[in-house]
Amino acid sequence: MAKLKSWEHRLAGAPDRLMVDFVESLSIDKRLYKYDIAGSIAHAQMLAKRKLITKSEFAKIKRGLERIGREIAEGKFKFDKTYEDIHMAIENALVKKAGNAAKKLHTGRSRNDQVATDLRLWLRDEIDAIQAKISGLQKSLVAKAAKYTDDVMPAYTHLQRAQPIVIASYLLNFVEQLQRDFIRLGNCQQLVSISPLGAGAIAGSTLPLDRKDTAKQLGFSDMAYNSIDAVGDRDFCAEFIFDCALISTHLSRLSEDLIIFCSNEFGFVHIADSFCTSSSMMPQKRNADALELVRGKSGRTYGALMGMLTLLKAQPTGYNRDLQEDKTHIFSAADTISQCLDMVSAVIAHTTFDTKRIAAGLDSGFLDATSLAEYLVRKGIPFRQAHGIVGSLVAHCEKQGINLADLKLAELKKFSPEIKADVYKSLGAANVVAKYVTIGSAGPKQAKEQIAYWQKQLSKR
Repeated sequence: MAKLKSWEHRLAGAPDRLMVDFVESLSIDKRLYKYDIAGSIAHAQMLAKRKLITKSEFAKIKRGLERIGREIAEGKFKFDKTYEDIHMAIENALVKKAGNAAKKLHTGRSRNDQVATDLRLWLRDEIDAIQAKISGLQKSLVAKAAKYTDDVMPAYTHLQRAQPIVIASYLLNFVEQLQRDFIRLGNCQQLVSISPLGAGAIAGSTLPLDRKDTAKQLGFSDMAYNSIDAVGDRDFCAEFIFDCALISTHLSRLSEDLIIFCSNEFGFVHIADSFCTSSSMMPQKRNADALELVRGKSGRTYGALMGMLTLLKAQPTGYNRDLQEDKTHIFSAADTISQCLDMVSAVIAHTTFDTKRIAAGLDSGFLDATSLAEYLVRKGIPFRQAHGIVGSLVAHCEKQGINLADLKLAELKKFSPEIKADVYKSLGAANVVAKYVTIGSAGPKQAKEQIAYWQKQLSKR
């Protein structure tokens, strides 16, 4: 049987060793130590202000906690899972350093509001770190886009050739997706920055705690105003994991594109060998394994989200031990997305587009068909009618094995007398991208404007 802990005197005897191993979370939550110490110092300082402990006792507690923090950072601290979690491990060590003063630290506090505080503090910093990585990837994409503002590639819908675009616009589309991720994390951070400290186990305290003081000390923007919800709320955790899952979606889509584009069948991009692997059997292979793993690791963030939602869905009101499992899902999502953002940033920086090969195949697929239809619209033909005319022209060209631009003017006129000699300015991929005029179009002019915009925005961060 394990040793009886200070909070277990209500129980008859110490817990079974199996129970100790089953309930401990120290192996997972020890990464919260800095935040647990910061929360404890803030709580102790408030207790001193409220004369619930003396200034001398606060000084001893603060010195002891700071020393413990240094020991953990230097790898000198011995973690004992008998104390279940990081909160009790630190408190036990503090008693040895600060004596009876340390035993007063838990005055007016429960592990319920303590862990909720630690999590929010940790998430606040983690969101900052992930946002910085998102900005880094956006900068990589913008820098890469600046090299390809005039180079044309096919855009795809339904994985079929659709319309011509400049490569820069293709890359910038991911900058937009990542911007939404950045904003979502910022929104989540507002929900995170709420202090639950002082809510106690569920009902608050009969002691004159100053919750506003601890919230201010810890840099929270506000505090939770219902003690019951304060200790049981993990909505912010689910939202954070959702944000990570959506980042995974965007990174997975980018990875999928590049995996396809670097294949021999496409040959659009070349990814540096340092981010590829070969085959254990086939010596000719260059596999984009880094991107395949980014695509595959999206399953981790999706799984974490489902795990978190399942954890929350059937709990009765208040704190329940189920919530101990929240950190498994949060840490997994955060670690996974951080690694993937780093990897994709590195791959983008070491990827080039084979513009000559792309250009050599631009004539296939009738990428200028929509441009021809819009040309007819400018001649006064209703779009639906113009659509039908161009569809017939495409079918005609397919039978002959030629492109729209290869047709003589007289042959084009057979399909519509409105077609004039100026039609050829609307045919051919390079001509089409130059004619895009709407804001946000995938042409060189618009791409350069977007690059300038993003360079300015990202330089502010």
